[in-house]
Amino acid sequence: LLALLLGYLLGSIPFGFLIVQVKSGRDIRQSGSGATGANNVTRTAGKGAGILTLVLDAFKGAGAVLLARWLLDDSGTPWTVAVTGILAVVGHCYPVWLNFKAGKGVATALGVFLVIAPLAVTGSLVVFIATVWLTRYVSLGSILAAASIPLWALLQHILIGPIDHFAPVLSSLGAVAALVIAKHHENIRRLAAGNESRFSSGPKS
Repeated sequence: LLALLLGYLLGSIPFGFLIVQVKSGRDIRQSGSGATGANNVTRTAGKGAGILTLVLDAFKGAGAVLLARWLLDDSGTPWTVAVTGILAVVGHCYPVWLNFKAGKGVATALGVFLVIAPLAVTGSLVVFIATVWLTRYVSLGSILAAASIPLWALLQHILIGPIDHFAPVLSSLGAVAALVIAKHHENIRRLAAGNESRFSSGPKS
């Protein structure tokens, strides 16, 4: 229970909100898409702020899983560790400090994925980079990358070598990917309508 609670609380730290507040005094939720993630922070406060948000959000996802492993000694508790990773992303998307409304979980999910399935992340990043390079849609890249990571993990498990605790790992990947995609529901509607915003570097840092 302690691991699960700390996973949620660590994930709920609203780094993007805090960084924009410190830098400009603005409420990131009132700018752009209203999300507290790196993409909206970049558009609102510049590349430096966006990169810092991305790194910190990823670290809290990775940190939640590593903390759970440390607390539980990673023995007989793979499902608890997996759920802790899920709750870190839930915490980012629905933080108690911001009335349960914040980001879309992409960077925090990346941090979780890097710890529990690092090789699969490589394939997912290729999907993300290729999609953004070809379409300039960060949202589409995030959606496709999230959707692909359980498949990459499955391919790794079958073709390269067994993944330890495969069932909880794959369940965690699938649940987090589903949450990230669900949080992009507005982007999906805009993509279908042809009026989604394309990537831009945003204001200078």
